[in-house]
Amino acid sequence: MPLSWNEIKSRAIAFSKEWSTETSERAEAQSFWNGFFHVFGIERRRVASFEKQVAIERAGHRLKTGRIDGFWKGMLLIEHKSAGQSLDRAFAQAVDYFDGLPERDLPRYVLVSDFERLRLSDFERGDEAEFALRDLHKHIKRFGFIAGYRAQTIKPQDPVNIRAAEQMGRLHDALKAGGYGQEPGAAGGPKGHALEVLLVRLLFCLFADDTGIFQPAQAFRAWVEERTAADGADLGPQLAQLFQVLNTPLHRRSPALDEQVRAFPYVNGRLFEEPLPLAAFDRAMRESLLDACAIDWSGISPAIFGALFQSIMDGKARRNLGAHYTSEENILKLIRPLFLDELRAEFERIKGNRNRLFEFHKKLRTLNFLDPACGCGNFLVITYRELRLLELELLRAAYDDGQQLLDIHQRLAVDVDQFHGIEIEEFPAQIAQVALWLIDHQMNVLAGEEFGQYFTRIPLKATPHIVHGNALRLDWEDVLPASRCSHVLGNPPFVGAKYMDAAQRADAQAVFDGVANGGLLDLVAAWYVKSARYAKQAAADGAAPRFAFVSTNSITQGEQVGVLWGWLLAQGLHIHFAHRTFQWSNEASGKAAVHCVIVGFGLADLAGKTIYEYEDIRGEPHPVAARNINPYLVDGPDVVLARRSHPMGDVPEIGIGSQPIDDGNYLFTHAEKAAFLALEPSAARFFHRWIGAEELINGVERWVLWLGDCPPSELRRMPHALRRVEAVKAFRRSSRRAQTIAAAARPAHFGTELIPTAPYLVIAKVSSERRGHVPMAFLGPETFCSDLVFMCPNATPFHLGVLLSTMHNAWVRYTCGRLESRYRYSKDIVYNNYPWPESPTEKQRDAITAAAQAVLDTRARFPGSTLADLYDPLTMPPELLKAHRTLDAAVDAAYGRKGFKTDAERVAFLFELYQRSTSLLPAAPPRAKARARRAAD
Repeated sequence: MPLSWNEIKSRAIAFSKEWSTETSERAEAQSFWNGFFHVFGIERRRVASFEKQVAIERAGHRLKTGRIDGFWKGMLLIEHKSAGQSLDRAFAQAVDYFDGLPERDLPRYVLVSDFERLRLSDFERGDEAEFALRDLHKHIKRFGFIAGYRAQTIKPQDPVNIRAAEQMGRLHDALKAGGYGQEPGAAGGPKGHALEVLLVRLLFCLFADDTGIFQPAQAFRAWVEERTAADGADLGPQLAQLFQVLNTPLHRRSPALDEQVRAFPYVNGRLFEEPLPLAAFDRAMRESLLDACAIDWSGISPAIFGALFQSIMDGKARRNLGAHYTSEENILKLIRPLFLDELRAEFERIKGNRNRLFEFHKKLRTLNFLDPACGCGNFLVITYRELRLLELELLRAAYDDGQQLLDIHQRLAVDVDQFHGIEIEEFPAQIAQVALWLIDHQMNVLAGEEFGQYFTRIPLKATPHIVHGNALRLDWEDVLPASRCSHVLGNPPFVGAKYMDAAQRADAQAVFDGVANGGLLDLVAAWYVKSARYAKQAAADGAAPRFAFVSTNSITQGEQVGVLWGWLLAQGLHIHFAHRTFQWSNEASGKAAVHCVIVGFGLADLAGKTIYEYEDIRGEPHPVAARNINPYLVDGPDVVLARRSHPMGDVPEIGIGSQPIDDGNYLFTHAEKAAFLALEPSAARFFHRWIGAEELINGVERWVLWLGDCPPSELRRMPHALRRVEAVKAFRRSSRRAQTIAAAARPAHFGTELIPTAPYLVIAKVSSERRGHVPMAFLGPETFCSDLVFMCPNATPFHLGVLLSTMHNAWVRYTCGRLESRYRYSKDIVYNNYPWPESPTEKQRDAITAAAQAVLDTRARFPGSTLADLYDPLTMPPELLKAHRTLDAAVDAAYGRKGFKTDAERVAFLFELYQRSTSLLPAAPPRAKARARRAAD
C-alpha cells in the first residue's frame, strides 16, 4: 500500500538533506535516484531501469545510440547532469530519446536534475515545475504518480475515453474472431458470456494498474511484458492463473508462485471468481493488450465509459463511439432536484455544528438508491460520486479546527453497497458493478489526497447490488425492500407503444393489468406503474421513497396522459418537480437524440415544487416555482383530459378529411393532371385541388380526381378514367380488411369521404414545433382535403380567431401529442377539451372576428408566400406579427384576462377554467361504439 503523504513528506525532507552537497553525476547519480524512489516507498528496480539504450534519429536517419539515465516505460524519463550544468540541455537530450522509443512506451513525465535543482515536465497537462532540491517536500504531490496517487479531473468528453474503448474494441474483435466464448453455454453462461467477463476483468486490471490498486503502478503491464512470451502463446494460461491469484487471499497463496504474480493484491468481490475457458492469444493480440496498458486509465470517467465499453460489443455502433451518451450534465438534471440540492442545503445549514454534522453523516449512510433500468450504471455512478463529494466536504468541515483525522478509512461511511440496480442484459449489469468499484476507488484516492492518507478498499468487501433480470417481471422488493429505499431513479427504455416487440409487449401487459387502456402506453410507463405499487409497499412500512425518471415526453402529452396519469393520480401520487421537454443525448451510440422530460414524484405532496422550463430544447433550463405540477407539467390543477366526442362549448364540430384508399390512382401532380387531361379532356370538371398538411403548409400543388358525382353514362365515355376506377376496385378487393373490401363496391367514391359543400376551416394535423401557430386557413368547397388535416365546415372568422390565438396555441403545445418533436393536433383531446371563452359579449366577438379577418387580409398581401414562409420565426412579416398581437389582445379580453407572461401561465389559467367548466357538466353518457369511417389497409 502506498505511503501516506505525511510519511512521504518526511522522507523527502531527509532525502534533500542527505543529497544537499553532492555534485558528481558519474559517481552518484544512480544512488541519488534509488534514494529518490525510496522517498515514495518504491523499490526502483521494480519500475525503472538505468542506462536504457535507444537509437537517436533525425528525419528517419539513425544518428547515434544514446543511453537514458532512468526510464519507466510509459511513465517517466530521467536525465541527470552534474551540478551547475544546464537543465535546458538535459531536457533537450531527454526529448531526443523519444524518436527511439515505441509509441506505447513514450513517457508522460520528463524529470531532469543536477542534484541542486529538479524540473518536472508533464506532457499530458502541459505544465512544468522547477525547484531547488531543498524544496522537494513543497512540491512532492507532483510526484504522486510514483507512489500510486493518480487522482485526476475526470472529463466526460475527454478523448481518452474514446481511445480506451476503441483499444478494447480491437482486443474484443480479435478474441471473438478466434472463437473465444462464442460457443453456447461457454463458462456456464450464454453465447459470448465468457468474452464479456474476460473483457470486464481486463478493464479492472487496466484501471487498477494506473490508480494504485496494483502496486507499484504499471505492475500489470510489467507482468505482461516480463512474464509472458512475445508471441502471446502463453498469455491465456497466464491470465487464468493471475485471475485465480486475484481471487485468493494472500495467506492462502502458494509460496511456489512466481514472486511477481504473488505480489498482486486480493481483490475479492466475486469479480474473479468464475472460472473461464482459456483464451488463445497471438503476438498481435498481446500487442493490443499492451497498447491498452499504455493508456492512462486513471482519467477514465466510469460514468461515460460504461456506455462506451458496451458499444465495443457492436462493431457498427463502435463507429459512432462518443456520438451519443448520457452526459453527466443530463444526469445531474435529475439527481439534483430529486435529493442532492436538498442534502446540500441541509449541509450548508449545519456545517458549523460538529454534532449535527455527525448526525448528517449517519443519514448519508442510511440512503439507498435503486435504478430499475440501470444499463451500465451511469445514474448510479454519478449519484455515488456526488454523495462521496458531499461526504468529503462534510469531513473537511468537521475537522477544520486543526484536529487530526487519524484514520480516514474509518471515517468514510458512504459505500457502494447503498446502490442497487436491475438490468435485463448481462454484460451491462457486470459493467455497472465494476463502474461503481472504479468510481469508489477514484473517490478514495481523492479523499486520501485531501487528508494525506492513502487507502484503498481492497480486498473488495462492500458490493453494489446489481441484479441481472427483467425489471418488469421482478419484484423490486427482492432487490431492495421498499422500506429501506430512499430514491428510485433512472432512464428506462424509450420504446413507443406501437414499436414494442412481442416480449416487451407481454412484459408491459403484465404490468398494466388493472390500468384501463394500458395498451396505449409507451414502454417507459410500465416503470411508473411499478413505482406506484412499490411506493405503496413502502408506505405500508412507514417509508416514503421518492422517484424520478427520464422519459419520452409522450407520457405528458396527448391521450397517454389520461391513461397513465389518471391511474397514477388515483393511487395518490404527486409530481414534485419536472423538466419540460428538452433534447436528451441517448447513451446508445449511433441513436438520434430524443425529446424527453424528467418527472420527479412520490406519494407525499411536497412543498417547494419546481418546473424547469426550456426556451431552447437544446439549451439550459430555468427553474420556475410552482404551487402544483399537473400531468401536463403545468402549474395547474391535477386534471387529465379524457377523449371527448364533442366540443365543450357551443362551437362547430371538426373531423378529418377524406381518405381515397385508391393506391394512388386518383391523386395527381400538376404535370400528371395535365398529361391525363390531354388524353381525357372531359374529366376536367371532376378534378379538385387536394389539400393535406404538406399542401396546406408548403403550398404544394396536388389534385384529386373525384368521380363520386359523375353520371354512369358519362363515366363510361371516359375510358382512361374508367381504367382508374377499375384499378381502385381491384386494389380494394385485394385487401385483407373487410371495410376496404366493402368499399370496392363503390370504387368511384373515396374509401371514406367528407365532401365540402360550403367554405370551411382546415387545420393541419401535424406541424413544426418551431411555429408559434398551428397552420389554419379557410378554403372554398371546390377544394377537397385529405385525412391529414381536420375540417371544420361551420367555422366563422370568430372561431378561426380563437384557434389562431396564442391562448389556443399554448393549449396545443402543452396538451397535444407529438410526432417526433412536431405538434400533432387532435380532435378528441385538444380541440374537444379546449375551454372556449365562456360568455363573450357581442363586442368581444366582433373584436375577435375583425382581428381574425385582419390576419387573413395581411396574409393575402403576400401572395407568393406559403404558410411555412409566413410563420417561420425568422421570416414572419412584421405586419403579420402585429396583426396576431392585436388578435391575442382581443381573445385575452374575451377570457377576462390580460398580461399573460408565458405559455405556462396561459395554460394554468385554461386548466383552472377547464376544471371549473367540467365540474358543472352533466355526466357523459356511455360512449357508443364509433362507426368506423376508414377502410384503410
